[in-house]
Amino acid sequence: MSQIRFRVTLLLLLLAVRCVAEESTQTKGCVCGYPGIPGDPGHNGAPGRDGRDGLTGDKGDRGEIGPVGQAGNDGHKGDKGDIGATGPSGLKGKRGDNGDRGPPGKMGPQGVQGPIGLKGNKGELGLPGPIGPKGDWGPPGPEGPKGEIGLRGERGFQGPLGPPGKPGPKGDIGVPGHKGSIGYRGERGTRGEKGDQGEKGQSPFIPKSAFSVGLSVQTKLPAANAPIQFDKIIYNEQSHYDPLTGRFTCASAGAYYFTYHITVFSRNVKVALVKNGAKIIHTTDNYQSSEDQAAGGAVLHLEVGDRVWLQVVGGELYNGLFADEDDDTTFSGFIIFGA
Repeated sequence: MSQIRFRVTLLLLLLAVRCVAEESTQTKGCVCGYPGIPGDPGHNGAPGRDGRDGLTGDKGDRGEIGPVGQAGNDGHKGDKGDIGATGPSGLKGKRGDNGDRGPPGKMGPQGVQGPIGLKGNKGELGLPGPIGPKGDWGPPGPEGPKGEIGLRGERGFQGPLGPPGKPGPKGDIGVPGHKGSIGYRGERGTRGEKGDQGEKGQSPFIPKSAFSVGLSVQTKLPAANAPIQFDKIIYNEQSHYDPLTGRFTCASAGAYYFTYHITVFSRNVKVALVKNGAKIIHTTDNYQSSEDQAAGGAVLHLEVGDRVWLQVVGGELYNGLFADEDDDTTFSGFIIFGA
């Protein structure tokens, strides 16, 4: 509406200017007349529209990319976040290729000494050999004066054995002779008669104590700071290991050997062999990827009633003891010899 009014006003102004121009032309043609009295000024026209109300022009062409500004300063480093909760165990990875054969291990402990066998029967007494005939005594000859010691002659061939002569006086010690050759071995005598059988001796007491247990799928990743309850029984004939408590109790004093083999998966492992609450040895393995193996063992002297077990130390982040149908984690022990 305002545009229409603006155009009408502009048209009226143009007509007025044209009329004034024609009148001035006619006045110039008249030589005798005088200029008329100026007319009154016209009324002020309506104000024109604000240029800002005009239509928006077309978007100009895109300018050139300006130079790259200077790099801003590094922001302040944020605080370290809290450690998140331990996530669930991931799926078991595929079994890797068999590694190269490792160097031979150390020599294992000496096995348990076997029982002493029964003493064998005494052999029969052999028959005495025949006694040869005794020779006759020769006639004694007159004892002459003792002669001087002559030079030693060469050794002759051994003659036949003559009859024993009458013992003569003890002579001076002669020069040691050459060592003679070894004589022929005599004939073996007949076997003697069998003697009476002796009384039966007392059998030695050999203590028996051994066990071997392992983890199952239900008991893998055991709780920390408590005896590990190995519920897979491999051998426990003497029942010295209690699967409900995870402890071995000594029934016969002596030297014992304990060993454990661990499959590590999904978490780190830190375990200790414990005797009556005192940690004897520690084993640590940091989990990298796939599966890992760790082992340990020690010889301990135990008295009757002493208890030995295996437990996780270091919290839940170090209980990656794993077991399934293809992998085992075991704990074993046996007596070497009694006290």
